[in-house]
Amino acid sequence: MSSMSTQPIAPGPSTFHSGFACFVGRPNAGKSTLTNALVGQKIVIESSKPQTTRHAVRGIVHRPDAQLVLIDTPGLHKPRTLLGERLNDVVRTTWSEVDVVGVCLPANERIGPGDRYLVGELAALPTKSSLVAIATKSDLASPVRMAEHLLGIADMETSLKINWADIVPVSVPECFQLDILINTLIGQLPEGPSLYPDGEITDEPEETLVAELIREAALEGVRDELPHSITVTVDEMGLREGRPAEKPLLEIYASMIVERDSQKGIMIGHQGNRLREIGAAARKQIEALLGTPVYLDLRVKVLKEWQRNPKHLNRLGF
Repeated sequence: MSSMSTQPIAPGPSTFHSGFACFVGRPNAGKSTLTNALVGQKIVIESSKPQTTRHAVRGIVHRPDAQLVLIDTPGLHKPRTLLGERLNDVVRTTWSEVDVVGVCLPANERIGPGDRYLVGELAALPTKSSLVAIATKSDLASPVRMAEHLLGIADMETSLKINWADIVPVSVPECFQLDILINTLIGQLPEGPSLYPDGEITDEPEETLVAELIREAALEGVRDELPHSITVTVDEMGLREGRPAEKPLLEIYASMIVERDSQKGIMIGHQGNRLREIGAAARKQIEALLGTPVYLDLRVKVLKEWQRNPKHLNRLGF
């Protein structure tokens, strides 16, 4: 039976290790928060809304002895739309291509059928990645609850016929055991060269990161049915011409796309108040990410039933 990590185990100093890891778990298990914390910068949007992550985002952790490429995936869920089916395909494809899978199991929630289903799916994969159990949100669990949780995780080895390479409790707000988790993941990687240039933290295009930050701002405070219906496209992005080099301004023209006219009204809000709030929040995050003042022109468009329409999904990049 696996035991909880107590000491970081890193590869030997003379070897360099590189490879891919992904975090999986039920929606809202802390995958995106963990990815951002380990990379050291926000590259993945975070929200309490299920299915916030819609594609596999790569974040890169650099160390003198290793390079760890983290892939944040959508949460595996029961799909209700063609978009949902495609998101699940992204998850399963990613699982089969990584060296190690970190299974996020929130310590403040009991292990349920959804968790067992997820781990069972991993166990059934033809290609076997190493599995690391991560007890996320450990700051929200009492010592008694944590002990129960760790026993429940260990019991999955017998009931689901898997083998945990390790079990690591973590807390992002308290930075608890994040270094141990990185060492544990790197310990499962093969020897190999750097896969990305030093200092690069993601291979996501800037337009994609910008669109995601706008979507994150749009998700705040909306009703349950709306999050799935919102997507964002960046229609145009570039530095404003004629500005002095020391005073650049990045112009972004973007569209929030919803499925119905009633949703458009919600996103715009009374006299445009909601749209202005979204724009202000998104602009602040984009400027923090890119380090450049931003002019953001944000519109709302209706694309009826885009989540169910193959042509619309293809055009939107899903």
